[in-house]
Amino acid sequence: MTNQEIIQIPILPFNMVNAHLIKTDEGSILVDTGIPGSERKIERVLHKHGLSFKDIKLIVVTHAHTDHAGSAARIRELSGAPILAHQDDTDYYSRKVPMTYCTTGWVGKLFVKTPVPHEPYVGFAPDLLMKDAETISLKDFGVDGIVRHTAGHTPGSIGIELASHDALVGDLIASGILIGGIAFNGHAIRPPFEDDPQTVARELERLVNSGAKRFHMGHGGPLEAPEVLRHAKVLARLHPPHCACGQHAHASP
Repeated sequence: MTNQEIIQIPILPFNMVNAHLIKTDEGSILVDTGIPGSERKIERVLHKHGLSFKDIKLIVVTHAHTDHAGSAARIRELSGAPILAHQDDTDYYSRKVPMTYCTTGWVGKLFVKTPVPHEPYVGFAPDLLMKDAETISLKDFGVDGIVRHTAGHTPGSIGIELASHDALVGDLIASGILIGGIAFNGHAIRPPFEDDPQTVARELERLVNSGAKRFHMGHGGPLEAPEVLRHAKVLARLHPPHCACGQHAHASP
């Protein structure tokens, strides 16, 4: 495999919302797409690194929240790249079912009352649909790594595990303050919304035990494995919320 570089793409200031690009000599993979209308910000980062949308070979959407899936349909149009996602978030991607939110604390309870989490985006059907616990190799896209189902944040959350010991995990974990980012990015926190903390804890521990050393996420980061493991042990002691798996959650209007 060729050299790989992970490029953080700031969608909002202070690392509050990030997408990521896995850049190789054979092409690039875009991981998450930001809020609706983020394509120009992504394009600027591509140009900075001598790339264009046509260099994107695959779009991985880690889950269906608007700050991750919001520009997926548009970037697919611009790049021609297929979208990879998990079937358990399919009805959210298509906009058939409204997104639901299990808040993790006072920040989430305030945030869910704002228009931001509920911002509509153009619905889409993923071109490559993962099922159950299957894994997908990224070698055909020039990247030495796999995509795996990492439930716990949403039913269909997925993450990327690279041979470089980097993991791109969407919102499985966050760092910083408030929704993440801004400051103290070396300190792990829960994202504003999370279906099942114990499932998240198991996934984070599995990733660390599998050799992941650096974690790249949608809010804040990156984080080193010891801090991720500390956070996972805290989560493991929490009880799942009543709205686990989207039931009894805050539905988007």
